Order: sequence, then C-alpha cells, then structure tokens
Amino acid sequence: MIILSGKPLLEHSLVMLRETGITDVVIVVGHHSEQIQDYFGRGAAWGMSIEYVHQSTQSGIGDALLLARERFHGLDYFVLSYGDTVFSENIFAQCLGSFSEFKKSTAVVALAQSSELYGNVYIEDESRISRVVEKPKGNQMGNYVLAGTFVLGAEFFDLLKENEAKAEAAFNALAKKQGLYATIWEEDWTDMNFPWDILQANKVLMSGFRESRISNLAKLESNVSFTGPVLVDDYAEIRHGAVLKGPCYIGKHCFVGHNSLIREYTSLGDRTTVGYGVELKNCVLFGKTRIGRLSFIGDSVIGENAIIGSGTMTVNESLNDEPIWVEIGGRKMSSDLSKVGAFLGDNVVIGASNTLLPGTLVPPGSRVPHRGTLDRERLIKGMK
Repeated sequence: MIILSGKPLLEHSLVMLRETGITDVVIVVGHHSEQIQDYFGRGAAWGMSIEYVHQSTQSGIGDALLLARERFHGLDYFVLSYGDTVFSENIFAQCLGSFSEFKKSTAVVALAQSSELYGNVYIEDESRISRVVEKPKGNQMGNYVLAGTFVLGAEFFDLLKENEAKAEAAFNALAKKQGLYATIWEEDWTDMNFPWDILQANKVLMSGFRESRISNLAKLESNVSFTGPVLVDDYAEIRHGAVLKGPCYIGKHCFVGHNSLIREYTSLGDRTTVGYGVELKNCVLFGKTRIGRLSFIGDSVIGENAIIGSGTMTVNESLNDEPIWVEIGGRKMSSDLSKVGAFLGDNVVIGASNTLLPGTLVPPGSRVPHRGTLDRERLIKGMK
C-alpha cells in the first residue's frame, strides 16, 4: 500500500492485470489487511471482482497459496503475482503470451543486482527451468532470478501440499514432473526488501511516463516551467517561478512554493506543502508532509504527516563515493548505492537548520529540535 505516483503499489499491478483481461482476483492479506480491503473493496471501481483470504501468520508464499486453493477449484491454470514487485511495463502480458506458446507452467525471470536475495533459476535448452534455489550462497548463484510473476498449473497446489508448503521444493517438483518454462523480462523491475527500494520502485514506475498531464483542476501561476513528463493532479497549486523537471508527480491538493525546484523522479503524495526555494531530487514523500523554505531533500523517503523545518539539508553522498550504509534494527546494511539521503518515518518532526547525513533513518514519531547558534536562554545570560 505504499503510495507512488498517486497509487498504491498493489493498484499498479491490478491495473496491469485488468489490461490483460484478467478481472477475477484473490488477494491473500495479513498485516494491516483492513487497509487493503477498505481501499479496494470488491474491486468494482477497477472493473474487477476481488476476494480476500486471510493469512493470520506470515508463513510464506506456499502457505498463502494453499489457503487460497479453494478459490481456484476447477481451473486448469492461474496467475500468481507477488504483492511487492514493481514493473515498468505490463509483465503479465508477456507472461501470458509466453504461456500461450509453451502450453506449460511459465515463470518470469530477470537479471538482478544481487542474486542472493531471490530464488535463483537455472535454465536448460528451449527455456525449460531445471532447478530453483531460494536465496543461494557462493557458487550456487545463477544468472537469473524469479521475478514474482507466474502462470501455474492447478497441480501446483498438490505439489505444495506434498512438500509441506515449501515453494522452492514445489517449484522444483513442478519443473521435474510437469515442466516449468522461463520467459525473460528485460525491462525495469524491482521488489521491496529495504527502505531504499522505494526509490528504485518509484524510478521504475516513472520510467513509464511518456507525456505530461496537468489536471484542469490544478492551479499554476505564471512563469512555471516544465521539462520532461510531469504529472500534476487535481487541486494542486504551483506558484510563480517553480521549476518541474520530469519525470515527476505532484499529488492532489499539493502546494509548491515560489522558486522551488522539483527534480527528476520525485513523487509528492497528496496534500504535501513545499515551501519557498526548496529543492527536491529523486525522493518520495508519502503525503500530508510540510517542507520548510530553502531546504534540500535528495534521494530520500519521507513518511506521512512529517514536518521538516526551514533550511534542512540531506547529505546524499559520501566523500569517497563508496556505497552508503544504513543501520536497520541495530544492523548495518549496505545500500549498494552511491547516493542515499535520509529515511523518515510517519509523524516525524525535524527542526529548522538540521543536516541529515547519508543513510540516516529516523523512526516514526521522532522529534529533532531546531539547530541554531543562539537561543533565548543563552541570549539572556549574555545580556547579564
């Protein structure tokens, strides 16, 4: 349900499914299930019929599939899609096209920056998959990984049950017994593992922007300039002298102040306020956020209802151009990126004139005081 370019990630996938002609969908929900169900309902607004299956314990994709098994009774094949994957183009259309050619279960595979995080795929002649290894180590790593989209035969449910709901074992049994074939995805894609993956997902979606779209209900003052594909949603207000460099997205009821610069791959969630002279670059703001004047936010993710004081700066690169490290839950992890700013949770307040160093993670609800060289107490002492 992370909002990018005005829509939750899941909605982007559902729209692509509908474009291929698939309108009957089962969503397995667990954590914060009410958010998904309240937003999508029964799917009528999307021209779909959506059912929900509850997975009380997050015990893996195999268990999730077995819980939904009865919903697919009587079908020969079904489409499986992971909920945290993002694509620049319609991956379902390619998967279904390859399935029509193979007439067998089909998996989309892709190259990944780090193979150790995914199910690695080994392919024989004629695109047949010989083996799947989940998150391999050392010399087990392959060139291709599972991209999270499949057309699978109904027999896959039986294989899951025989293999105690272990997806890797079921995929290997399917490949050996009935056959599992690969279709190679060469467009942009990513899935959501770490906070910085939000920036990559946003970039993947925005790479599909082809033209600018400015809502008739938006208000743009004179001398606002655009380059590249820019999307401005309903009731947004953009003041004199602002510069928008696409691809970028300005959400509903957003306010962009005078002489602000909104640079490439920036997504402003609904009701975001950007003050005078602010520069935003390759960042995602989830919405209802306020950025004080003369601030710079780059390569960063800002949660809902955040307040960032005037003159705040995110430093988004190291002095030696090495990958930025981020501490998550007491564990330091490399982002493998040379430019990373800050990650702010919901309801964070950052006082004026603060500098956030590369890879800074601020937990939800945190409050950081203003940073200044002089305060009232010191001034009174000085006068005495």
